[in-house]
Amino acid sequence: MSATTSPARTSAPGAKNAPAPRAATPQRREAADTTNAPETTNASEAAEAPARTGALRTLHALWARPAGRKLLLLAAAAAVLVPLAAAGWGSGTWPQALTVDLSGPLGRASDWIIDNRDSHWVFLYFFGHISGAIIAAVQAVYTVLLALGWAGVTAGATLLAWRVAGPRVAATALASFAVCGLLGMWVPTMRTLALMVVAVAASVAVGALLGLAGGLSDRAFRGMRPVLDTMQALPAFAYLLPVVLVFGIGVAPAVLATVVYAAPPMARLTAMGLRSTDKGVLEAVDSLGATGRQRLLTARLPLARRELLLGVNQTIMMALSMAVIASVIGADGLGDRVYQALSTVDVGSALAAGIPIVLLAVVLDRTTAAAGARMGEAPAGRPWARWALVAAVTAAAAGAARLLDSRTWPDGWTVAIAAPVNDAKDWMVDHLYSGVPGIGGTAEWAAHYTGWVLDPLRDGLLSLPWWGALLLVAALAWLIGTWRTALTAVLALAAIGVLGRWEMSMDTLSQVLAAVAVTLVLGFAIAVPAARSPRAERLLRPVLDVFQTMPQFVYLIPVVALFGVGRAPAAAAAIVYALPAVVRITSQGLRQVNPGALESARSMGATSGQQLRQVQFPLARPELLLAVNQAVVLVLSVVIIGGLVGGGALGYEVVFGLAQGDLAAGLVAGAAIVCLGLMLDRVTQPTKSKEEV
Repeated sequence: MSATTSPARTSAPGAKNAPAPRAATPQRREAADTTNAPETTNASEAAEAPARTGALRTLHALWARPAGRKLLLLAAAAAVLVPLAAAGWGSGTWPQALTVDLSGPLGRASDWIIDNRDSHWVFLYFFGHISGAIIAAVQAVYTVLLALGWAGVTAGATLLAWRVAGPRVAATALASFAVCGLLGMWVPTMRTLALMVVAVAASVAVGALLGLAGGLSDRAFRGMRPVLDTMQALPAFAYLLPVVLVFGIGVAPAVLATVVYAAPPMARLTAMGLRSTDKGVLEAVDSLGATGRQRLLTARLPLARRELLLGVNQTIMMALSMAVIASVIGADGLGDRVYQALSTVDVGSALAAGIPIVLLAVVLDRTTAAAGARMGEAPAGRPWARWALVAAVTAAAAGAARLLDSRTWPDGWTVAIAAPVNDAKDWMVDHLYSGVPGIGGTAEWAAHYTGWVLDPLRDGLLSLPWWGALLLVAALAWLIGTWRTALTAVLALAAIGVLGRWEMSMDTLSQVLAAVAVTLVLGFAIAVPAARSPRAERLLRPVLDVFQTMPQFVYLIPVVALFGVGRAPAAAAAIVYALPAVVRITSQGLRQVNPGALESARSMGATSGQQLRQVQFPLARPELLLAVNQAVVLVLSVVIIGGLVGGGALGYEVVFGLAQGDLAAGLVAGAAIVCLGLMLDRVTQPTKSKEEV
């Protein structure tokens, strides 16, 4: 066999790029080098090809998902819009040329109201009759309560709770009214109760009518939603001023302000109950030839009774939370006692007046909640006989009190807690405010919180270009919702600039964001053990009830005593006020996670932390987002009231406008707060587009 054929035999069959043999001639080596030169370039391109392919696959995967498509579109829009905006407007606050000054028209409107309030027919024959009817209704209820006496009211409330909610709630009602008397707050409690009865009745009536219109008409529901959003987002101080200008100081404006604040939950829940009626039931009613009125009375309203009663429950709670704010414009009762104590930083007196408000809220909450739970059950025995027994025992107790000439709570049966509470507060201030060895005092904590968190966050928001803020809000709102959500959020934020309140709004926004972050961290940390342990949930429930029903003003007193005056106490009060809602919503969402998913995770060896992070949190995402939304709304409401204790920004301007009777300052700042709240609500309230459903 010749040597020239051996290389061909040593090559593997099918090998295309076999190496050249060592005996190759120079010409063959040159040819081989010439052939291999392009292969080096092809190798580098081949190495880059997988990278390009991977990037294309990543982009394709992102584009296939709605959220990824939004991210890609946002990135493309930012690449185009940001340079154009920076070149056209630069960086800075809202341009003065784009603002509208409303002080002139609002000032003229305020002057006209003041000049014509005692002579114009609108005030004499319309607003005057409304005010007179409200005052007469409140006085009538208060007269009935005084006629029943402390014994009749206590017996009637206890028996009513027993009849509606059972013996446990009846015992709570008995103890609550007894504590109101023992604290020496019986007469203020009756004044507050009379005002709340009228305010709740009016709120339920107005809310039910609005909810009825929204539940029966899609167009009315769409038109009603922004009105309800405005009613709930508008701070009470903002609409107290026009109410006072029209109706003066007293009970009537207090009741009307409470109705504006407390009617929206009733309207929302009524509309939701009517709109969620089972279509099969409605078709069955239609097949029987029922008219529209019969369909409403026999099908839709009975099926929505739980939502209706829940609306009544929420209306009662929100009306009681307005008790202290209504005292600012002349409403007497427990709220006035709390407000007077706030002006003198008298924690003991404020607590003595705040406890009855909490107890009233707890009793009414438990009673209406139990009534809703029992709704639909067949009554046992003869219900009319039980109601007759309630009326008879109440009348007997009232008659006995009248015979003994003891209509109000006896003075000898009271306990003064103001002095001991103030002593305890002074001890805490002396030992906590000035400094605690190793960790510092509350004053130092407040200074650090202001200097390390609030100031940098405020400066960062103020240094952000106004067009950058609009783009950022649009991106966040579109990622979590739809383009309509983004448009609403952007228009709301732009309206703040048009009103000329950009800097103040950024200051308020910094306080809200910082307080929300702390609230969410604490709320999630508390909600996780509450969701996993029924015992922890039972222990937390009464604490959360107290904190959630305590009026907002009450929180300001201890935080001012501990943290001084400034933005820190307003943030602390907001955190405490919003924390119960976050804990409740988060723990409920974690408890309602599918047990099968948790069992599957445990069977795969997942630890407790892995189950929480990888199963419970993802499945409870809607509830977590709702908790964030509620935290934002509640924190904003207290940060605004924080203007009374040095919070500044929009809250201070609203309070200043009310104190000075400056309609322009109060309403413009209130409108800015509404826009800020609407923007935050849209950014934190997820809505699904059609392609995501």
